[in-house]
Amino acid sequence: MVDFGNWNQKVEELAHICENNCKIEQELYDIYDVKRGLRDKSGTGVLAGLTKVSHIQAFDNVDGKKIPCEGKLLYRGYNINDLVKGDVEEQRFGYEEVAYLVLFGELPSMSQLDSFKHLLAKSRTLPTNFVRDVIMKAPSKDMMNSISRSVLTLASYDDAVSDISIPNVLGQCLMLISVFPMLAVYSYHAYNHYENNGSLYIHRPDENLSMAENFIRMLRPDMKYSALEARVLDIAFMLHMEHGGGNNSTFTTHVVSSSGTDTYSTIAAALSSLKGPKHGGANIKVVEMMEDLKKNVKDLKDDDQIEEYLSKLLNKEAFDKKGLIYGMGHAVYSISDPRATIFRAFVEQLSREKGREDEYDLYSKVEVLAPKVIAKERSIYKGVSANVDFYSGFVYSMLDIPLELYTPMFAIARIVGWSAHRIEELVNVDKIIRPAYMSVTEPKHYLKMQER
Repeated sequence: MVDFGNWNQKVEELAHICENNCKIEQELYDIYDVKRGLRDKSGTGVLAGLTKVSHIQAFDNVDGKKIPCEGKLLYRGYNINDLVKGDVEEQRFGYEEVAYLVLFGELPSMSQLDSFKHLLAKSRTLPTNFVRDVIMKAPSKDMMNSISRSVLTLASYDDAVSDISIPNVLGQCLMLISVFPMLAVYSYHAYNHYENNGSLYIHRPDENLSMAENFIRMLRPDMKYSALEARVLDIAFMLHMEHGGGNNSTFTTHVVSSSGTDTYSTIAAALSSLKGPKHGGANIKVVEMMEDLKKNVKDLKDDDQIEEYLSKLLNKEAFDKKGLIYGMGHAVYSISDPRATIFRAFVEQLSREKGREDEYDLYSKVEVLAPKVIAKERSIYKGVSANVDFYSGFVYSMLDIPLELYTPMFAIARIVGWSAHRIEELVNVDKIIRPAYMSVTEPKHYLKMQER
């Protein structure tokens, strides 16, 4: 028998050796002008490519100087504010329309949109017995891992898996876009049944409903939802759909696509990037942080007490002791994140419908107080404001979406952007992405065993 106690001890000892020999003196990064995180000290990203898919603006250029401005997000040149506003005013679900825009670069006509919706609906099906044989087997609490496994297994059902011609890749992407909600929801139901003793039910999607409506319909036992619930979820999908080529999971898509590998492997890699708490998992941390705040602040209407708690967060004295106020600040935006600005109004409406106005007021209070606390405690080179993750977790909780599905919600939307960037990479750049790393190890002489 294996002595696991001894095994764990040995691994710990080896890990300590490994960690010590991996450490690099921090000053070397400055000496060699290494852009850690592929960003300079002002937060500007290293230019690694060109894209037509989307544009993020956080600064205006005035007389050669960068001046922070209200954040702007454009999909294929169209302001996200206008896209959301247009769909809300015309009382349409906008996910499908915006997905068409992101993928194909132009707004669809009504006939093009109807055809696209029909194409997605027909693609919204899984191979025979796939749910039973793949999703139901070895359920995991980590839905992102479950979805990744399903995506890689779907490759086994594709006779043209390695064909990277654009028509074939587009077909693969459209299929994955269509089935992602099913993979996420069914993976959760399998986990909830086998691990939590919950009831098991598998609802099939309705081809006449939108992506947002189908998601809630498949998730809930009674398949019922309000018009506002579906509308807010639809807006969440639009806001999370795309965010430039430099975000971690999309850059991963470019890197992996540049190797010439297949669509399924590329999307699995993007999923692995997105699940990290510094990326797609941030909204879970916001919800957990706010719950901890409620437990540790006696008077939730007292600004001073809330500020004191936020200060403790920054000083690693509260919550997870990481020194972060989750949902605050962004790698690119300075004054505001347009997605959070758009979301806020709909969050307020939903909080009224759900009778959770007090929670919304608390979130609003933290949104105002946190930047002030951060400005006091930290040296910052640009403005700090709430990002989209600050409100999205609260929205999902009001929609009764389980915590395990928060990051998959992000993936369901973002796979559209990943698909557009994958195609853009394949069309334009026939060169593998291969940046440089400088070795800072001195040459060593080999020692024979008896001399070590």
